[in-house]
Order: sequence, then structure tokens, then C-alpha cells
Amino acid sequence: MRSVITAWSAISPFGIGADAFRAGLRAGVPAPAEAAPAAPARLVPDFDARTVLGRKGTRSMDRVTALAVAAVGDLAGGPDAAGPPARGPAPGLVLGTTGSVQSTMDFTRSSLDGDRPFYVDPARFPNTVMNCAAGLSAIWHGLKGPNATIAGGRAAGLLALNYARRLQAGGRAGTLFCGGAEEYSDARARLRHHGGDGPDGTVLGEGAAVWRLDPAGSAAERDGLAEVVAVEFGVFEHAEEVPATLLGCLRRALERAGARPADIALVAPGDTAGPEQAALTALFGRRSPARIDCTGLIGDAAAAAAAFQVVGVLVGAEDDPALVGRLALVTAVDHDGTLGCALLRPYPAH
Repeated sequence: MRSVITAWSAISPFGIGADAFRAGLRAGVPAPAEAAPAAPARLVPDFDARTVLGRKGTRSMDRVTALAVAAVGDLAGGPDAAGPPARGPAPGLVLGTTGSVQSTMDFTRSSLDGDRPFYVDPARFPNTVMNCAAGLSAIWHGLKGPNATIAGGRAAGLLALNYARRLQAGGRAGTLFCGGAEEYSDARARLRHHGGDGPDGTVLGEGAAVWRLDPAGSAAERDGLAEVVAVEFGVFEHAEEVPATLLGCLRRALERAGARPADIALVAPGDTAGPEQAALTALFGRRSPARIDCTGLIGDAAAAAAAFQVVGVLVGAEDDPALVGRLALVTAVDHDGTLGCALLRPYPAH
């Protein structure tokens, strides 16, 4: 069964909503980097959970959960949202995220520096669980279908996309909201600095990108933006294995799509230098398709990175009719050993 992206939204360092992301991507100017205690970061401007979502239910909500709830709400709570079907599975959610390291550290610290280890705020415990953002988003917006949280670092968005496709192919889901969410925090910045996670000099970013995924052949396909043609993954142990492993993924995806490298008109890589680019150079040779550099514009969005790359492809197809009907490639490499790629085929504008 094929799956089709039919709508999307984003909350990014360019601002809140799809229009802000479109404008920032089209301008091609990196979002401003703000000073932070641990490291400069590209933050979602003026984002406050109580302001965006209201006071009820947000007192103990952490930032990554608020970003996810708000981004999902742009689609699930909008006028064109998918309502409960007369028959079949209810709309669900698959979210790529690793949760909030700041919430986990703060909660753990409170058990150590309190008068008793159990003198902690129980309202903040859910924030320490990885599936908090997906679970609360589903509760907040009444999504009663499948609900899953997929961890995988910078590949999380593609892993979530593949998981959602498999749910639909197995008949276990109809409409699914799918994407990734990541917050900036001092704890995350310090872990990245001491753990060597990511290219030197890359500014950290944050945000959430979510799209609606419908099975091909459903009524929603008439509003389709892009078909998900193929998704492939690989694993590596050492960085020097990345080019060959990713190249293998790229070739398997093309084989599954019945396509050649020349059929790819647009690439949205996770990194514009290093081993990831070595694989792309080996695939394309001297030919260089058009590129979208989301990381350079919004920073290292970690678990939300690949999701932003996917919606970046959708914006690129809006702007260039020559991309319609051709293939677009998204690649992602996470330092923990997971990498992957996805091939999308944008539809004509409606």
C-alpha cells in the first residue's frame, strides 16, 4: 500500500506555523542565533506553552511536549482536520523524539537534593518518559488511533515515517499524523558538547514538524502533496563506514522505486559536509541536484531534523513546478549508528 502526505505544519526558529517556515526557507537566511548559557541556539521565537496552548493543562508541560502538541494541533485541530471515520481506525500519531533530557535531569536532581528522595513533584514525572509528547498530543487533540514514539536521533523523522507506512500497509491505521519534535535546553547543549554529538560549529536548533499521512486511494489523496515512494535504513559502528552504508541505502531505495540517480531532482541532506556528502557524491557523480539545507538555516534540530527536511522538500516542490513528478531525496545520519533515506514524489499543485 502506498502512503501520501496530504498536509503539514511546522514550528521552527523561523516562527510558528507553516507560513513562517515557508518564508524562512525561501529567504535562505539562517534564523537568528540567540545567546544561551551553554551554547548559542536557534530557538522558536516567542514560544510559550501557556500563551500558545492556554493555561489549562500546561503548568507542568515541558517545552518539547508543548512544541509537539502545538504542531500536531495545527493539523489535527484545524478546519480540514481528519475527523473520526465512519468505519476503520481512528486517526493516530507517530512521533519521532527522544523526549526531554532537561526534564529527566531536573527530576532526577530533585530526588537527590530534596529532604527525602521521594519529595518530588509527581506532576513533572510524565515529562521524564519518552512517549510523553506523543501521548499528551493524542489526548489533547482526541487522536484515538495508534500512538507511537520512535527514537533515533537525527533519523527519527524517517523512522517515524516508515513506522507509519507499515501501520497503514498492515491495515492497522488510516490517517496518521507523523513527524518529529525537539527542544533546546542547557542539558542538551552540554551533553552534545561533551559527547561530541554533531559537526563542530553547528548551532543547536529546536522545533517540531508534522505532516498528515493518508493511505493512497483514500478520499484525502485528492489533496495529496507527495507520495512516499521508498524508505531505507542502515546501521554503522564507525564514522568511516557511513559513506558506504548510506550509499547502500540510497541504491536500495532507488531499486525499490525502479529509478536511477538521474531521476532525483532535489536533495535535502541532514549534513552538507562530511561522510553523508561523500555518499551523495558517489551516487550522483558530477551531477548535482538542487539542494535544501535545513540544518544551515534552522540549526541542528536533532530528533526533528529529518522531519524538517521532509517538509522542506514539500516547500521546494511548491516553489519549482519542475520538481513535480520527479523524485526528491531526504537523508539522515545519527552519530549513534543509525542512518536512512527516503524518496518522495511531489504531486502537482491543486
